[in-house]
Amino acid sequence: LAHHASISLSCHHIPKSRTMAATTHHKQRIFDLINKNDIQYKSLQHDVTPTSEDSARERGEDLSTGGKALVLKLRDVKSGDEDVTAAFAMFVLSASRKLHTKAIKKEFKIKNVRFATKEELATITDGLVPGSVPPFGRPIIDLDLFVDTSVVENEKIAFNCGSLTDSIVMLSGDYRKVAVPTKVFSFSK
Repeated sequence: LAHHASISLSCHHIPKSRTMAATTHHKQRIFDLINKNDIQYKSLQHDVTPTSEDSARERGEDLSTGGKALVLKLRDVKSGDEDVTAAFAMFVLSASRKLHTKAIKKEFKIKNVRFATKEELATITDGLVPGSVPPFGRPIIDLDLFVDTSVVENEKIAFNCGSLTDSIVMLSGDYRKVAVPTKVFSFSK
């Protein structure tokens, strides 16, 4: 295990008690899922890491190993901005890559894709803040999970597990085994 540091966590628009409860809740559920499947992993506690670059530095891992978990709102709209369909989903890509929204629009045959707002993210994930979202859909977070091929191509994946101060590093194949993505396709550049 890596070094331990005492941290004061600053969160926006979410009471600290709710954030700390979300952190504990999500982290425990992830550990339970991984341990139930007898998966080997490395658990790290570190300084606050609000960016992928910060996380990679604290973990001692290459940026490409990082799994960037993004909650996106997928919408198809008619004229007059009347929502026909709107759904949130989790998209995970290598932290060294950028989201390619055109690939997502093409895959889902939709016209609009946007990031969840901080408020939507907190509601959907039961209190998580940007940067702390783990790369899991159901049963950890009640969303469909889509994984970019950049994650599949890496030997390992490293990710924050419900807080900005706790990370997990595991083999990419083991991650796919426990995360059970809805679909793997290319949506990064």
